Amino acid sequence: MGRRRRPRGRNITGILLLDKPLGVTSNAALQEVKHLFKAQKAGHTGSLDPLATGLLPLCFGNATKISAFLLDADKRYEVRVKLGETTSTADAEGEVIESRPAEHITREEVQDILGDFLGELAQLPPMFSAVKHKGQRLYQLARQGIEVEREARHITIYELRLLEFSAPEFKLLVHCSKGTYVRTLAEDIGKALGVGAHVAGLRRTRVGPFEAQDMIGMEALQQVFEEQGLHGLDQLLLPMDAGLNHWPAVHLGADSSFYIKQGQPVQVPKAPTEGYVRIYGADEKFIGVGEIDDDGRVAPRRLLANPG
Repeated sequence: MGRRRRPRGRNITGILLLDKPLGVTSNAALQEVKHLFKAQKAGHTGSLDPLATGLLPLCFGNATKISAFLLDADKRYEVRVKLGETTSTADAEGEVIESRPAEHITREEVQDILGDFLGELAQLPPMFSAVKHKGQRLYQLARQGIEVEREARHITIYELRLLEFSAPEFKLLVHCSKGTYVRTLAEDIGKALGVGAHVAGLRRTRVGPFEAQDMIGMEALQQVFEEQGLHGLDQLLLPMDAGLNHWPAVHLGADSSFYIKQGQPVQVPKAPTEGYVRIYGADEKFIGVGEIDDDGRVAPRRLLANPG
């Protein structure tokens, strides 16, 4: 007898805003939700550390094709920082490698130093990160006790606000660009204060246009499934273009839709003069992402093979 084929799953499309629980990897959370939805295809939009909780947008079906644009989006976090202890991973999961007294640090000292970390910064990725070095993840090397030279990345901190302070811990709101390591930011603030620091808790509250109040936790998802089945779960999915609502929309006629689907730039009256746009076809369905060319035409950048 031939091997029985595993069922392929449902071909569903949309975005789920998951509240990732503590102690679970982003991929483990994705696989659990994918199984619950019985989805054929799913992906996440940038990992959260197991120590971190909060907003993890999950893309299903065609929405996976625009996940890279969400990966590029700005993020917002609430981070609890503990002064006086430097750890091997820059967070509470690592071993303490240096301790210094920190109870003397005042709220004013922390407040004063935050301004030094606003704007564009060059940040060195931590060894315990998913960045690759010669084909290997840095965290794989770090677990072997190997440290390698890393190239600094240019990031932007848009907002850094002190929310709570009770020495030796404080809580910050961080609004930052893609690629920012909040663990490294906390460690650098600790160095600047002369006592070291690590992340004691981290929660992501925003990804691009998505806000924390719209996300749903694993237990609530399970409850929806038990009470309403797959239909109830599907009602929680946002349309795939919801993550791009901060971009202008362009609406094409039948001819322009045809040509752009062939990969050709098209002229669109009253289109923006620069940047990315959401493209809608003659039937008003979202068909993909475009960018304004130097000559003012809308050029396709990421189109959906089967929109809808």
